[in-house]
Amino acid sequence: MSNELAEVIAKSQRIVFFGGAGVSTESGIPDFRSGKGLYQRWLGPYYPPEEILSHNFFISHTAEFFDYYRTNLLHPEARPNPAHLALARLEEQGKLSAVITQNIDGLHQAAGSKRVLELHGSVLRNSCQRCGKSYPMELILAAEGIPRCECGATVKPDVVLYGESLNMQVLDDALEELAAADTLIVGGTSLVVQPAASLTEAFTGDQLVLINASKTSMDSRADLVIREPIGQALGDAVL
Repeated sequence: MSNELAEVIAKSQRIVFFGGAGVSTESGIPDFRSGKGLYQRWLGPYYPPEEILSHNFFISHTAEFFDYYRTNLLHPEARPNPAHLALARLEEQGKLSAVITQNIDGLHQAAGSKRVLELHGSVLRNSCQRCGKSYPMELILAAEGIPRCECGATVKPDVVLYGESLNMQVLDDALEELAAADTLIVGGTSLVVQPAASLTEAFTGDQLVLINASKTSMDSRADLVIREPIGQALGDAVL
């Protein structure tokens, strides 16, 4: 499969990569929906993770939100894996125009990618809800209970919670990149999270490649489907 993917890449002039949680599992960050994913981890009997990671829960149970958030969504020890590094090399080579990611871990940028569109925000950015002052992830990690700004207000992570809207500028940029691409590589995502997954419908280019451990709704449309680990698939195909 790596030879076939390498051939697709060689013929492409403007590749867009659309990725999800599976891109970072090889870096030790759990995904959400697999048997070992975050949605199998419960804070307590009455709070399923989908509820904890919602805007309403953040407002009404802020301390409990941060307890779960620190334990399950912050991974300061994580490092880019072969998939992140391969995509950064593709960008350096002038083949890749953008990475569109549902992940919030910042590993694409850590690997060297410059054009990264983060649909769901980033754990690396945090800001005061009152005065807007910015804070690094370290403040969230070090805080006991609710992280506070110097002004006393709550510092909120720049991540899109359930019930919150995606950033419209990021959405517009993603749609523009997808519409201009001649090749779309989708990797590490089950394509069930909306509205992010529906963005791929903007792609009308020549080659659609899917790299995922399980079937997706787009498999029948793909020119190439790869079931290998994404780090292996991209690492072997990108020199």
